[in-house]
Amino acid sequence: MAEFLTDIKEIRARARQEIDKGPITSAYGADLPRVIQVCNEALATELVCVLRYKRHYYTASGIYAEPVAAEFLEHAAEEQEHADRLARRIVQLGGRPDFNPDTLTTRSHAEYDASLDLVEMIKEDLVAERIAIASYTEIVQWLGDGDVTTRRVFEDLLAQEEEHADDLKGLLEKLPDALRR
Repeated sequence: MAEFLTDIKEIRARARQEIDKGPITSAYGADLPRVIQVCNEALATELVCVLRYKRHYYTASGIYAEPVAAEFLEHAAEEQEHADRLARRIVQLGGRPDFNPDTLTTRSHAEYDASLDLVEMIKEDLVAERIAIASYTEIVQWLGDGDVTTRRVFEDLLAQEEEHADDLKGLLEKLPDALRR
């Protein structure tokens, strides 16, 4: 293990410099404006997912709709938690979370879906989860050690998005073959 080289007096002195930057110190190694932009894109993605899941929850119908709709509602709540975590992190980084509805879908990685068919709803939600998984995996790798805290936020989101994708895949597998065609 490498020796801890920084003198504690030096750390204390640095901590007093640029105190208005809050948690962002000279040790921060990422491109801060770009990290905030990426977090805002992920925030838009999560908000679009909340809206899509809510719509699917309220419009799901048919004999198999009840358990599927319950899953949609659970996922909507979890996506809202993701949005809240991202918004908090953006503020910690000194940015402003962008909730502008006029540009939400253009900033989102995932798309909104207005399907009325239950199977299509599940498939579109699974596609959106797969998009989030691919995007968040890339973000985690891009952040590396430059911003460990933001990387951990994305790692947590990634784990839950993988769980959502697995849930949706399971729902598709449980439906009768006649519905899945």
